[in-house]
Amino acid sequence: MRHGNKVNNLSRTASHRRALLMNLGCQLITHKRITTTLAKAKALRTYIEPLITKTKSNASKEAIMHNHRIVFSYLNDKAAVKELFTVVAPKVAGRPGGYTRIIKLGARTGDNAELALIELVDFNEIYGKGIGTAAEPAKKTRRRGGAKKKANADTTEKVAETTNEEKTESSEETKA
Repeated sequence: MRHGNKVNNLSRTASHRRALLMNLGCQLITHKRITTTLAKAKALRTYIEPLITKTKSNASKEAIMHNHRIVFSYLNDKAAVKELFTVVAPKVAGRPGGYTRIIKLGARTGDNAELALIELVDFNEIYGKGIGTAAEPAKKTRRRGGAKKKANADTTEKVAETTNEEKTESSEETKA
């Protein structure tokens, strides 16, 4: 029985699964988007997002070196680790999680496996806001509707002013 075991085994041994996720993670960091099966994309998301989070929290030089070593133990590729810390980390600095996006592409001809595109969110100019300042934290918004209330108040004041002006003009005309 597999009670409480939420790891998707992907029909592989532990070493083969680790090598697969390591390779997919390096390719995702290098190319910013890859096409794979949906099950592998979902497994890769849980593998790569904590590594991207480790690139953000760098308080001291020792912490930076420690995080480099931890990420390298998961990826085993110097170029990918360097790309992750120098290119990806500054772009995702203001994002509080959710660094990847999975888009379903349909079934693969041949074995009918469900394909998916997994990509880094901040490197897609089509869906994103474009290239902006990544160092600023995201602005927190609420659904209060304060701007709508102000706009409605302004329009009602303007309407009241115009009706008052019309009343004064009509009263002046009746006096004359």
